[in-house]
Amino acid sequence: MKNLQEVLMNINPIDETQVEAAQRHLDSLTKPPGSLGKLENIARQVAGITGEIKPVFHKKSVIVMAGDHGVCAEGISAFPQEVTPQMVMNFLSGGAAVNVLARHVGADVVCVDIGVNAELSHPDLVSRKVRMGTANMAVGAAMTREETEQAIMVGAQLVDELVDKGYSLFATGEMGIGNTTASAALLCVLGGISAEEAVGRGTGIDDERLSHKIEVVKRAIAVNAPQVDDPLDVLAKVGGLEIAGLVGVILGAASRRCPVVIDGFISSAAALVASKLVPASIGYMIGSHQSMEQGHALMLGAVGIIPMLHMDMRLGEGTGAVLAFSLIDAAGKIMSEMATFESAGVSRGE
Repeated sequence: MKNLQEVLMNINPIDETQVEAAQRHLDSLTKPPGSLGKLENIARQVAGITGEIKPVFHKKSVIVMAGDHGVCAEGISAFPQEVTPQMVMNFLSGGAAVNVLARHVGADVVCVDIGVNAELSHPDLVSRKVRMGTANMAVGAAMTREETEQAIMVGAQLVDELVDKGYSLFATGEMGIGNTTASAALLCVLGGISAEEAVGRGTGIDDERLSHKIEVVKRAIAVNAPQVDDPLDVLAKVGGLEIAGLVGVILGAASRRCPVVIDGFISSAAALVASKLVPASIGYMIGSHQSMEQGHALMLGAVGIIPMLHMDMRLGEGTGAVLAFSLIDAAGKIMSEMATFESAGVSRGE
C-alpha cells in the first residue's frame, strides 16, 4: 500500500507535447481557429493529462466525501449536524441532486463516510471513517496531522481502486454541515484572504450569524496559528475530514494521469491544499463552475483554475462538477468526430 509521499512523488506535469498535438488537430478542424473557446481548452488539457488526443471516458465517477465538523458547536450553520448522516443516506438511495445529475451524464456516485459523527450502514456506502467528525477548530486543532494524512490517503487509495476498475474521469463532491466555515479558514490562511472576504452564507445564514461565523473563523486561526508554508499543518488545524479526503482524490487522480473536475467552494478548498502540496497537480484539475458562495471566485483564483459554467449554484455535493462531465465528453467528441478541412474538402481561411 502506498503512502502519501509516494503519491506526491508520482505526480508529474501534464504532457505538453500532447497539448501541442491536440492544438494541431484542433487547427485542422472545419472551424475558425479558437472558435470553440473553452471546449478547445478542455480538449488540449485532457490530451496533456491522458496522453490521448481523442480520449473516451467509458466510466466516470463523482466521489462524495462526507464528514462532520466540531465547529458546528459554535452555531455557524442554518442546518443541524444530523443533516450530514441523513443526506448520506439520501445519496445512497439515489435521491439527492448529485444523483439526478450523475444519472443524466452517465456517471456513478461513490459515497464515502470518512468522518460522519454517526454510525452508518448501507451496502453501497464506502466506509472509511477516520474519526467521528473533527474537533471544534475554534478551540483547538480540527485533526491531528496523522489523521489528516490518513484522510488524504483514503481519497488517493479510493481513486486507485476505481482506476483499476476502469474509471478514468473523476469529480469531487462532499457533504458536511459546517464545511464552508472550514473552507473559508483554509482560504484565509493559504490564500491570504481576509475572513470578511472569505466567509459566505453557506446554507443560508442571516446577517447576524454571518458576522458570528466571521469571528469564529478568525478565532480558529488565532487559536491554532497554522503554518502557512506547511499545507498539512493548515489542513489539520482548520480543515475537515471530507476536505482532506478530496485532497487525496485530486492527488490520486493526478498520480494516475486522470482528469479531476473540481466542484464548488469546499472542493476548491481541497484543490487549494493539493496545489500547495504539489503545484503540478493543478494541471490535472478542471474547473467546473463558479458558485454563489462569496469566497469561491477568490478560491478559484488562488488555485489558478478557470470555471466553465456560471449557473448561480451553491449546493455542493459535486453537482456543478457532474454537469461539467457533459462538456468534457463534448470536447472529446469534437476531437474524434469533427471533420478536418482536408477530409471535408473545405477551403481554409487566410
